[in-house]
Amino acid sequence: MERICQFLKEAGVYYLATTDGDQPRVRPFGTAHIFEGKLYIQTGKIKPVSKQIEKNSKVEICAFKDGKWVRVAGELCSDDRMEAKKSMLDAYPNLRGMYDENDDNTQVLYFLKGVATFSSFGAPDEVVEF
Repeated sequence: MERICQFLKEAGVYYLATTDGDQPRVRPFGTAHIFEGKLYIQTGKIKPVSKQIEKNSKVEICAFKDGKWVRVAGELCSDDRMEAKKSMLDAYPNLRGMYDENDDNTQVLYFLKGVATFSSFGAPDEVVEF
C-alpha cells in the first residue's frame, strides 16, 4: 500500500472515477495518505463526488508518471473521526485554507479493499491487492 500511495503522491495528480446514475464522472484529485494502515483520499461533503460515492462506493483512480501508470479499483468508506481528518490535513497543510477537521464539510475516505494494477508500455502488469 505504501508503494501505491507513493506513486500517487509522486504523480501529483490522479483521476478519480465515480458514477452518477449511468454516467461515468472523472475528476482530478491530489490527496493520498496512509492512516492506520489504510489508503485515504480527501474531498468535501458538499461536492457532487461525495454524493456519488455515497450512492455507489465503487471507484477507480488512475495516475501516470514516467511512462508508467497505476489503476486502483475498490470501495471507499467515509471516516468521520477527527483524528483521520486531522492526519490528512496535517499531511496536506495547503488544504487548511478550505478545510478543517472541525468543520462539517471535510471528508476523508479510505479504501475498504482494493486492487492496484501497475502498468507500463510493453511490460507485464503487476497486480497488488490490499
